[in-house]
Amino acid sequence: MAHTSRRLSAPKPTFRGAGLAALAVLPLGFLVVFFAWPVAAIVARGFGSGGVGTAIGDPLTWKLAGFTVASAGVSTIVAVLAGLPVAFLLARVKLPGVALVRTLVLVPFVLPTVVVGLAFRALWPDGGLLPLVLANAFFNVAVVARTVSGLWSHLDPRTVDAARALGASPWRAFRSVTLPALGPAIASSAAVVFLFCATSFGVVLILGEAKYRTLETEIYLRTVELLDLSGAAALSLVQFAAVVAALVVGALARRRRENAVRLRSRSETARRPRGGEWWAVSAGFAVVALLMTPIVALLVESVSTGSDSDGWSLAGYEALAGHGSRGALQVSGWDAASMSLRTAFDATMLAMIVGVLASVVLVALRRTPGRLAKGMGETMDAALMLPLGVSAVTVGFGYLVTLDALPGDLRTSPLLVPLAQALVIIPLIVRMVLPVLRSVDVRLRQAASTLGASPGRVWREIDLPLTARSLVAAAGFGYVVALGEFGATSFLARPDAPTLPVAVATLISRPGELNNQMAYAACALLMIVTVVAVVLIDRFGAVRGQNSVGEF
Repeated sequence: MAHTSRRLSAPKPTFRGAGLAALAVLPLGFLVVFFAWPVAAIVARGFGSGGVGTAIGDPLTWKLAGFTVASAGVSTIVAVLAGLPVAFLLARVKLPGVALVRTLVLVPFVLPTVVVGLAFRALWPDGGLLPLVLANAFFNVAVVARTVSGLWSHLDPRTVDAARALGASPWRAFRSVTLPALGPAIASSAAVVFLFCATSFGVVLILGEAKYRTLETEIYLRTVELLDLSGAAALSLVQFAAVVAALVVGALARRRRENAVRLRSRSETARRPRGGEWWAVSAGFAVVALLMTPIVALLVESVSTGSDSDGWSLAGYEALAGHGSRGALQVSGWDAASMSLRTAFDATMLAMIVGVLASVVLVALRRTPGRLAKGMGETMDAALMLPLGVSAVTVGFGYLVTLDALPGDLRTSPLLVPLAQALVIIPLIVRMVLPVLRSVDVRLRQAASTLGASPGRVWREIDLPLTARSLVAAAGFGYVVALGEFGATSFLARPDAPTLPVAVATLISRPGELNNQMAYAACALLMIVTVVAVVLIDRFGAVRGQNSVGEF
């Protein structure tokens, strides 16, 4: 009888495999059609023109690659050094204001790139290498702080106490005990930060001007202005190689970090600092204050006339109802803001569908026994991160080259920009949703299945109630990122339907004090909306409670 029972239950894995394959069709199909195909088309055109080999052998290509890697590396080091004291503050310190720090440190990460670019330009009007490096680090301190603090909160403080009891100084105890234990989280966050810095576009475009160029901005220049597809394809290949290397390092470090978390229960040991710990606390609060400095500078600039005699003015905000000096914009600033809100909503809904389905498939593959399933899951996970590291210009130009082959010619569709924005935020949503789904107790799901619940009902009755808050927060997080997306949008948005970040870039490229005031006023509005959204998301509890490791 037992033998018969085992034979009757044998088809279940096949059904499970068929169900997983059906769920994986949409996210993988989306990735193939709206990412792999357009990028491959551009690269193929570059090879077809026969100039890729020449471009790769050009010393300028490797000079650009060297500058990109070096500047991204320095920005990553700055972000890591700035993020560690903030991580200590979030993981180990119990003081008034720490909850506010947790929210404030996330704000720079989701600010639109044009906002950050203009904020740093308010501090450094002439731009340059230093503000460029600092601006990229400014974006990514949150990645380090929240990732490292998640693992730090799991570390048993008794190991440090034991080292201190054996005569180690606080610094030596940190260097020999805490720092090696935090290694996986630091490496994981550093790989992600390097990826973001190496593919930075808006910040380099605004602060680097013509003097400092990275692979990303050079791809834009060669594609849009010079129509040098072979050169752009060559640069895209070099950039892709660097991205894959960063993704491999990040995946390996993330696996080590997850293993480290599983080995330890969360340590609720937040307390008032003692002795030398106050130095780390002071450094953490100082970093947060420095992060707020460009934001304050931008707000001040938005109400400044730039003239000592005139002082303060709301002319920039009032001018948003118009088209700027000498008709700089084809639509009003408020129309551009409305377009941003609608486009970001469409992109977020699309990204949530694809991202949540992908996360469900990844969790199921992880829970499926066998190396094949786990290998498939790791490959799919890495593939979903690739859009973060490929030039948005390459993707955007690929859309114009390929999407006419699809029914309806999406090149003229209002969905073109939302599709590109969704491609950018899907990896972020997966990084937020995936840890939450993994944390659902598998025994609850097994009990529901034993009682006869179908897979769909198990998801509806078990997974959804436990993850609902995090799903809402992921949607909100994706929305604010889409709201400020600039790279692909700057290439695809029509002049008569620009988003607000594209309108800002247009305004700052045109002469006239009024255009400059409008640009800063528009950036201030974008920033205010972003800050309010982040506060609501964090207070809702999902970004903080989604996962102790703090994956993005």
